[in-house]
Amino acid sequence: MATPHTLSKTAPPAAPLSSTIHPVWVRVTHWLNALAAIVMMLSGWRIYDASPVFPGFTFPPAITLGGWLGGALQWHFAAMWLLVFNGLVYLALNLLSGRFVRKFLPLSPRAVLRDFVAALTGKLSHADLRVYNAVQKFAYLFVVCDLIVLVLSGLAIWKSVQFPLLRELMGGYDNARIVHFCAMSLMAAFIVVHLAMVALVPRSLLAMLRGR
Repeated sequence: MATPHTLSKTAPPAAPLSSTIHPVWVRVTHWLNALAAIVMMLSGWRIYDASPVFPGFTFPPAITLGGWLGGALQWHFAAMWLLVFNGLVYLALNLLSGRFVRKFLPLSPRAVLRDFVAALTGKLSHADLRVYNAVQKFAYLFVVCDLIVLVLSGLAIWKSVQFPLLRELMGGYDNARIVHFCAMSLMAAFIVVHLAMVALVPRSLLAMLRGR
């Protein structure tokens, strides 16, 4: 009869975990989306300053992009096309490869609350960067939805006559501007939190640069 000692010698070794965390297409689309979103945000602030949604509140010119209204619009529209096409590629590849379901689902409010409390108390583990915790899942799904709202509300502002249904869904032209501003503010908040998390777990930045 085989002893535990002989079994340990004959048992097949466990399959090693893949060292790949983010494939090339994820890294490329991630950085292009980040570039487009930041350019749109900074140029959007210059556009906002030309006709503020909230009187009395403007962005300091030093943190805006474009130099003047015309220049800001050129940057904004150039980044918009990059964001739309690259974002569609990102979503399509995530869905077709099954990565979307594998990485972001399932997700429940209870899991988000549990991991959020763990994060606040410093007990949230980041040992395996291949696995997203519930807070990360929620944050990434949220920013995808937020970017979609940004694009749709931007279209309602830019092509208000051509997209009357979209404009009305936003509550009219003026409300579409408010929706666009709020979606931009939420994206800016996401960027701040995301950078803070990267600073706390710098290995996640290396993984997005090297893929492993």
